[in-house]
Amino acid sequence: MQLHSMAPRWKWKETSGSLSSCNVLLAVEPEQAELLDRCCFGRLVLPAEKDKKWIQLSFEEAFYLLYNLKCIKIYLQGRCLENEVDTWMYMKSQRPNFPIFFKAYSHLRSKNWVLRSGLQYGVDFVAYRHHPSLVHSEYSVLVQSGDSNRLRVWSDVHCAVRLSGSVAKTLLTVHVSGNSKKEDLNLPLCLENYRVEEQTICRWSPELNREDETTNPKPNATTVSDLKSL
Repeated sequence: MQLHSMAPRWKWKETSGSLSSCNVLLAVEPEQAELLDRCCFGRLVLPAEKDKKWIQLSFEEAFYLLYNLKCIKIYLQGRCLENEVDTWMYMKSQRPNFPIFFKAYSHLRSKNWVLRSGLQYGVDFVAYRHHPSLVHSEYSVLVQSGDSNRLRVWSDVHCAVRLSGSVAKTLLTVHVSGNSKKEDLNLPLCLENYRVEEQTICRWSPELNREDETTNPKPNATTVSDLKSL
């Protein structure tokens, strides 16, 4: 699924979304709603009119469509936000950690992972290899940054891994780091200064990793968890 090719093929008419404190409500025609669904953006809200549908987008989804694909306009209290900076500033004012989360979101979507909210699983996102209607999500995603207190102690790691395992997912941590100055965070260009590192965390199973009695154990083998790059 090549998302970056969506904008040139979009049969576009004037389409806009309205900002709220936590999401964007996008008014679209039925064929546009179908395209958004195929590309896994947003959730359909019960339509009030036959020829008009409403799609609810998260901040990350809305800004990705605005900034990366340049295919929507966003309004705030009836006023069109003319550029990406105005939208960025509003979203950041509502969620101070929005730059970190958007960087993680756009990074994984650029690798053709489909992301949905992971709130019901106690994580930030869940990641699908294909359309959510076709497969179950493979990863539960936690976003971390340099000043994050998440997963700092073993009990937090243990709880997160056990919870992910209980719903047949692998825990994926996405660590976003960079040296942007505070004033640079007011501009979307700060995204270029961030680095992203991915790591999966799995439970270590003694049944699956028991050494044969005649075989010498491997040096430096972990007895706690298996950490590997995605």
